[in-house]
Amino acid sequence: MTRLFSQFNEANIRTQLSLAVGLLIALLGIINSMPNFSFVPRLGPFDYEYMHPGMLGLAALAVLSRTPLLQASPDSPLLLRLGSLLLDILVMVGLGYALYSYFLTMEQLKGGLFFFENAHAWTALLGTGAILLICLRFWGPALTGVAIVALLYFYTGHHWPGVFGIAPINFIDSTADTLWYNSANGVLGTLLGIVINTILPFILLGALLEGSGAGGSLIKTSLYAFRHARGGPAHAAILSSGLFGSVSGSAVANVVGTGVITIPMIRRRGFSPTFAGAVEATASSGGQIMPPIMGAAALVMADFTGVSYLNIVIAALIPALFYYGSLFAAVVYEARRLGIENQPSGIEAVAVPTRQDYINLIMVFVPLSIVVGALIAGFSPAGAGVMALFSVMPLSLTLNAAIRRRPLTLIRSLAAGGQSFSTLLIAVSVVGIIVGVLSATGLPIKFAQLISESADGNLLQSLLLAMAAALVLGMGMPTLPAYLTIILIMGPAMLRLGLEPLVAHMFVFYFGVASAITPPVAVAAFAAAAISQASPLKTAFEATRIGLVIFILPFTFAFYPQLLLIPEAGGSDSLFDLVSIILRLGLAILLISSALARFDHSRLNLAAVLSRIAIALAMLITLPLIHWSAFAAGIAILIIHRQQSLKKEALA
Repeated sequence: MTRLFSQFNEANIRTQLSLAVGLLIALLGIINSMPNFSFVPRLGPFDYEYMHPGMLGLAALAVLSRTPLLQASPDSPLLLRLGSLLLDILVMVGLGYALYSYFLTMEQLKGGLFFFENAHAWTALLGTGAILLICLRFWGPALTGVAIVALLYFYTGHHWPGVFGIAPINFIDSTADTLWYNSANGVLGTLLGIVINTILPFILLGALLEGSGAGGSLIKTSLYAFRHARGGPAHAAILSSGLFGSVSGSAVANVVGTGVITIPMIRRRGFSPTFAGAVEATASSGGQIMPPIMGAAALVMADFTGVSYLNIVIAALIPALFYYGSLFAAVVYEARRLGIENQPSGIEAVAVPTRQDYINLIMVFVPLSIVVGALIAGFSPAGAGVMALFSVMPLSLTLNAAIRRRPLTLIRSLAAGGQSFSTLLIAVSVVGIIVGVLSATGLPIKFAQLISESADGNLLQSLLLAMAAALVLGMGMPTLPAYLTIILIMGPAMLRLGLEPLVAHMFVFYFGVASAITPPVAVAAFAAAAISQASPLKTAFEATRIGLVIFILPFTFAFYPQLLLIPEAGGSDSLFDLVSIILRLGLAILLISSALARFDHSRLNLAAVLSRIAIALAMLITLPLIHWSAFAAGIAILIIHRQQSLKKEALA
């Protein structure tokens, strides 16, 4: 028996099983989200009592197949390998039982009067515990820790002092209904349904674009386009990571996927390893605020706010362009500071894109155009995603000879997309625990009262408190679960400030994205540092410096909601007001970017740095006398600095 197990290639079987389950998830998701065409028979959408437990069970199996709870290498002792396999089986059996119990119970609840029993409460805890174990193994302690704290509060809240105290709960009914047997909240509630029914097609679209070669061609052509620019590959990293990050939806995956190409080239251009990693981290994280896909978080936002997905994409456009403009500016000023000049051909080895690379770009822009066109035509976001997905397959086979030779590449890409989705589904199911607890205890309302009392009704102070809480809550989490967790806790407080729901959600979402580059737990920056071979913490601080505008933009559109363009944001409909804030914000970004680099056309001393930052912030104050005076001062500073720099160059 020992000899037989030693020859058993467990790792290979786990990999194949994970891919097979990922492919099954992808196929079920596509069938479930198919748009309603009269000439195509439609099987989905499936009922939630089947789909929710079925997809969560498959997701858990896919994650455990690839990432066992107890890590054991092929060289580990036999007992450790057997123990690892047995632990995974036991967790899956326990979760499977809880999921089957959910299906049976929800069917009974549909039938009429129903009372929870003791077994339901313990089954809910069994399923919740299994999900938390899987989440801890794959996503680490950050998200799992928040969920555990929520559970502790749920069961001990009646002992908490002051405003946080709650009434004692009924163990059986509260546990069963809050955590598990609920179609609205809990592990298997509405959030899980949003991710399954809406987001899955876009994750699969990103996986197909990468597998079809379109992602690699996008990076290659971006590098070639910027080969003569000062920043060269740094500019290319910003462009390619921003575009592809919009589809992929994962800052870390985007860093790893594009950074292995861009980061070494940024270093070769003359930038430091820390700066190279920081550029990639900021660009990859920002992809999730870049239309038209926005990493699929816009889909959840649309469901929460009641604003159409297309309107959210429009609202996100101007702030996203300003953010990426600030990254380009940061690279330009850093290149000037280091004395990096425009490089002639031949000095840096940049691969010349082939004809096939340019053809592959069609597979990027056609699906994105289909998404936008389908939304304008009135299709649901999920339907638009599936239509775009279907366009990639024939385009790949038609335009790419490599795919025609190996068509199974597309199948493996779908399977990989299903695997990626499974990890997200585990994270969102844990957020469901937090949702259930928050709903049952009313904690967000209490938190809103606390913030209102602390800030004494001052909007800026309240937003600063909300920002701090959002960054802390988002640390170490993937963006979508971070955004969901933060908005559920902070949402009522934000609405009390008088903000429109869309502005509040966008404010929180930006800081959910920013948490990926914010020390001390900056997951995107740490992933980039592993490639650039720089200090992870230094890379995180550098990313925060380069991407500082992402912390300023939410405050800007909170006070100037017209930046979000749509009526639902509640801003002024005056064209003058819109042009005014666009001009002032653009100049403010230039001043802040140069100040943080401590260089413009020549080195800036500390007084110049502080004055630029102060003037930039003054330009964003809502009082016209102050912001127009600051605007004039900002232009004057740039002109004077330019003239002084030219005189120094002439004397030199």
